[in-house]
Amino acid sequence: MNFPEAKSADTFGFKHIIYDKDGPRATVTMNRPDVLNCLNYSTLCELHQAFEDISFDDSIRVMVLTGAGDRAFCTGADLKEQADACLDKPNAYWKWMGKFIEVHEKLRNIGKVTVARLNGMVVGGGNEMNISCDLAIAADDIFIKQVGAARGSVAAAGATQWLPMIVGDRRAREILFLCEEIPAAKALDWGLINQAVPRSALDAAVDALCEKLINKLPQCTRYTKQQLNYWREVSWHQTIGHAREWLSQHNMSQEVHEGVNAFVEKRPIDYAKVRNEQL
Repeated sequence: MNFPEAKSADTFGFKHIIYDKDGPRATVTMNRPDVLNCLNYSTLCELHQAFEDISFDDSIRVMVLTGAGDRAFCTGADLKEQADACLDKPNAYWKWMGKFIEVHEKLRNIGKVTVARLNGMVVGGGNEMNISCDLAIAADDIFIKQVGAARGSVAAAGATQWLPMIVGDRRAREILFLCEEIPAAKALDWGLINQAVPRSALDAAVDALCEKLINKLPQCTRYTKQQLNYWREVSWHQTIGHAREWLSQHNMSQEVHEGVNAFVEKRPIDYAKVRNEQL
């Protein structure tokens, strides 16, 4: 039987991500800085391909996930695409959500240690990408923020499942209900990240961490990761299918309409109007 083999990073011809291999380290960069590295369907497909290739590449020991530019790591779903292709189309959203789920599962089960290099704002599904990684180093001027309850969604692709494990129940509720910015210093104190360093020192800190991780035994590290993922896997698989179905149907609701349209129209959300329409 011929098993799949890893490929040279430059053979993929990706348009929305930058993929690089340098010895035992792979780096995947979400490359849509003009839209704050938000995730459209094509980007998700490319991320899935890159993560799969890394999982097949026995020479890779660690992967770094980051965003292009210095404004954003990732700001979650591309709401312009959502407005154009998914709003009022539950089957379309179901397909988009399915790919988002596949990317998380491939990232979490990649078989290598993963490091999130947080080079800018980390918002919504971008934070779910962050917490799907094993470790995180942030520039000390960034912030992390969940936005679902303020924008017309539910952060049920990792955040609702894993934030209570990472920061504790009360802090998770604060993050998810209030949708307020968490500065890097607070994120470090709460355990959302492992290090916060001056922006000028970010690459050196990531390099130093990767070097430490590379110099560990790969099979023992892989199984350690599998064991550490146990409770995450339990909570994920108990909830993610239901979340996909509910979010697909909820995509037709007035809350989603107002949240997505307000974003596209670059105006504040009219929370009072939504509340009154629900009376």
